[in-house]
Amino acid sequence: MPPTERYRTAWDGYWEASSGAPGEPFWDADPALTAARDLTLLTPHADPALPIVDLGCGNGTQTRYLATRFARAVGVDLSHAAVAHARRSDPAGSAAYEQLDLSDPEGARALHARLGDTNAYMRAVLHQSDPADRPGVVATLATLLGTRGRALVLEPTGEAKTVIRSVAERPGGPSAKLRSVFTHDLRPGEVAEGEIAALLRGAGLDIADEGALTLAMSETHADGTPVALPARWYLAAPTAPAP
Repeated sequence: MPPTERYRTAWDGYWEASSGAPGEPFWDADPALTAARDLTLLTPHADPALPIVDLGCGNGTQTRYLATRFARAVGVDLSHAAVAHARRSDPAGSAAYEQLDLSDPEGARALHARLGDTNAYMRAVLHQSDPADRPGVVATLATLLGTRGRALVLEPTGEAKTVIRSVAERPGGPSAKLRSVFTHDLRPGEVAEGEIAALLRGAGLDIADEGALTLAMSETHADGTPVALPARWYLAAPTAPAP
């Protein structure tokens, strides 16, 4: 089975077994802890009149928040089941949701043709893609930005595995949220240090800024605080043409 089909099958299985409720997935933290904070890194550089695309939107929790800050928000996901959940969770239609294979250049070009240049939000997507597919995912990001868009890319670092392992090994074993990840064979890979920067530059994007932060999960520790994964963020912009 080709890699994309393997993880499409895995993600559809996961989302089909899910209710789609906000907070049910291990990573699906409240937007107050995620997109709201993250946009403080993006909005100083981005034109709010442009649409924003949430790449790997899942059930649309973050997409719905993005729709309150940009002229238009579109969530895209590899999984048809995820997109169906996102649409059901947004009866007011504050955002739009579409199925998109991020490694498919034709799909990316078609979406850009409909939306024009966009901003983009991509939270913890690349490590879920096989290494061979990552250049294609970042190429889609570049296609969507066009010449005017800006992107915020956030990815866990290698240290995140240690945090997840500690959660899995708590007394009583993994929580239901984490067991569901294991059951459906969602394989979080590791993005090597420097790989994201190289991928962005290889797709014709400049890194306008970057830094370290943590990604809040919906999973909590025994004291009720959110599990947080060490991560890095990148503010990407199309490379300006040479004068």
